[in-house]
Amino acid sequence: MSRRLSKRYLTPAEQYRCPLSPETQAIAEEQLRETENSRSQALEALRSWMEKNPKFSAVRMDANFLLRFLRTKKFSVPMAQEAIERYILLRQSWGIAFNQLDHTLPVMNELIDLGYIFVSPFKDKLGRRVVVYRPGVFDPYKYTNQDMCRVMGICYETLMEDEETQVRGLVHYADGSGVSFPHMTLFTPREAVRIVKNGERTIPLRHKEIYGVNVHPTIKFALDFGMALISEKIRKRVRLYTAVEEVEIDKKLLPQEYGGVMPMKEMIDLWKKEMASKRDILLLNDKMAVRLEMYSEAAREGAISALRSGASTCASADSVGDAMRGLTGNFRKLEVD
Repeated sequence: MSRRLSKRYLTPAEQYRCPLSPETQAIAEEQLRETENSRSQALEALRSWMEKNPKFSAVRMDANFLLRFLRTKKFSVPMAQEAIERYILLRQSWGIAFNQLDHTLPVMNELIDLGYIFVSPFKDKLGRRVVVYRPGVFDPYKYTNQDMCRVMGICYETLMEDEETQVRGLVHYADGSGVSFPHMTLFTPREAVRIVKNGERTIPLRHKEIYGVNVHPTIKFALDFGMALISEKIRKRVRLYTAVEEVEIDKKLLPQEYGGVMPMKEMIDLWKKEMASKRDILLLNDKMAVRLEMYSEAAREGAISALRSGASTCASADSVGDAMRGLTGNFRKLEVD
């Protein structure tokens, strides 16, 4: 292989040992089509594709990283391939907002201490983590949209490293108190569209329930705009309430300030410890890279259609496309008895 197309493997392609509980393994098989056989074949297929794909210059090959994409795409190898490629491309193209996911940075630490976004230490009856959002504490005159993307990225990337969460998914609880029109101006409509669409289709997380409370009428137009961008499947999982008391969620999962038992500060301190345990791997992710010259401008900007079959453009698009097509057959054809 030429020096120009040399590749770095940031983590090894290790022999996978499943850490999931028996109950979670049963959920994975029922909901995601994951069995020991399907998992081993899918990992082999993805690793072979990543080794041969000339667009990658530095990648993670560990099972934890690859399985998060396979699980969100229900073990469709072609869909996982598209998501991995788009994910690394967007991290690189939008690096100013999605790299340096370090919770110890002063601004990140400040936003976390404010309770802008954190994860409850408790799990619901289905074993799912609960992400708590308080966007009203985000000062749009003091912080930037890059700060917002980065602190949310820290949260999501930390959760993605947990395989139980990869399978069971997440519950989201958002309090809209204090959100006003200036918050809506942090992103242009075009930026908002691409962030929302890529957030659902590219970030490998399973969003199972979404609760919103205290949405002020003055920003309802923005909520309606966002709802129109997400899939019908996710829209059906969104529930909005006018008062905290009305929210149909086990209050023990929430901070004491929202009817739970544990004070918010204590929850945030525990979440900081969890983020600290994943800090090194999150920073290693910054080294993942693709060859930007092999992508169209639209793909680099996050256009959803730009990475689909035949849509990526570069000097050697035809040869790359031929190589890719030979490796992206339907995964279910690979499985043998």
